[in-house]
Amino acid sequence: MAVTAERAFRLCQLLKGVATREQLSLADYLQSIPKLDSLEDLPAGTTVLIRGDVDAKVGAEVGQGDIRLRSMVETIKFGQEKGFKQVIFGHLGRKEKDKPIGSLAKVATRLGKLLGSEVPLIEDWLDESTNTVKDHVQQTIGAAPNGSVFVLQNVRGYDIETALWKAKPDALAAVAAKQATFADSLAEKVAQVYVNEALSAGSLDASSTIVPLAMNRVALGKYTAREFEGPMMECMQAQFVVFSGIKIDKLDDLEAMINRGKIKTIISAGSLAMALKKAEALVAGKEFNLGVTEDPAHADKPYYIPPDRIEQARRMLLAGKKQGIEFVLPCDFVLADASVVETLKPGDQQFDIGPKTIALFSQKIGDFLTKHKGQESTTVAFHNGVFGMFEDPRFEAGTKAFIGQLKRLTDAGIKVYVGGGEGGTALERYGQPNWVTHCFTAGGTVLNALGSEPVPYLVALRMAAQDA
Repeated sequence: MAVTAERAFRLCQLLKGVATREQLSLADYLQSIPKLDSLEDLPAGTTVLIRGDVDAKVGAEVGQGDIRLRSMVETIKFGQEKGFKQVIFGHLGRKEKDKPIGSLAKVATRLGKLLGSEVPLIEDWLDESTNTVKDHVQQTIGAAPNGSVFVLQNVRGYDIETALWKAKPDALAAVAAKQATFADSLAEKVAQVYVNEALSAGSLDASSTIVPLAMNRVALGKYTAREFEGPMMECMQAQFVVFSGIKIDKLDDLEAMINRGKIKTIISAGSLAMALKKAEALVAGKEFNLGVTEDPAHADKPYYIPPDRIEQARRMLLAGKKQGIEFVLPCDFVLADASVVETLKPGDQQFDIGPKTIALFSQKIGDFLTKHKGQESTTVAFHNGVFGMFEDPRFEAGTKAFIGQLKRLTDAGIKVYVGGGEGGTALERYGQPNWVTHCFTAGGTVLNALGSEPVPYLVALRMAAQDA
């Protein structure tokens, strides 16, 4: 199905928030998108384009740094058994000035080991002057036997992949037209069947969004569908939430979760907690200095908290308290020189929670467990983020201590979900996989699904399925 520039433009407007989206739940999206089994009727020899979760830095042995690749195996083997020719594409890292883009050579080799078959890497596959796939790609796939698996070299090596990221509203029509050409060329020369098996691919990449519109058939892969329909849907019911991190826009996601009316306790740290601390003080008619994080001179820094975010935090606090939510916020902070303070001065910046906060969080978890005794099997906890600059040993104490608290919740019988990203890294560093019920492999995607914005590729797949 050819993608008209107008159709691509409509999707771009939806994804960029220029056009009004339907107010759909995660369940609504999942019900409208076909699953992998819907492709059972396709004959052997059908070429299938798989948006893969290939953003992985594989280690020396299988099982090292390849969890995302392993998550794709079930879907790829389904295709091999059906005799499909499967072409996997996706990204590794981001294109940076004066740095070569990462190669998927090691990813292709590791996939070959996981599948027990050769997985060739197809290089230099796109003509950037026309945004069309080069002829040798079609020839290579056409000559391959049924059941073959290929990997296209890092799609972020081409500017068209990320053209939508920073596109302004007045540039969307031009960007959409170029991406429509790209998508149509993939449909013409590679495949007209598309499977998304990239749980973590939540950015506005063309491979995840515009390309599905050019396909005759689309589907969610086995792993991705299972993650959404199982653990993520269960996280919607979380009564206990741990939300932290430096990105202040996570407030949007936390606010959406509060508005669902399920949460009873929120533990917060990092920039999110700083905004809530300031708002809490203002509600009480008091002052609380945020140090450099509220200094306009630092407005270009990721930790800066603008006034409108403080107002949002105030709104969240008031709404949450009406619902009976308990907000548990830090009471002391570790500064850059490793000193611990309970109040911040204008030039201060907190890098971790202090010992009193560690003790407070432990106490509040105990209170929560006592309050929900006998209800553990139906109680859900969701943990996202870390409590400080944990990658520096001087500022890891808060995060390290709290990973043990996750085990405490799990041991009590509560279902504990970790949102991936830094939280998953901390679990790997300080704990064991069985200390929680489940750890996602995609932090940003999980926040989209649970928060205020839909996952971009679900919006695209739904549109593609409806138009097919």
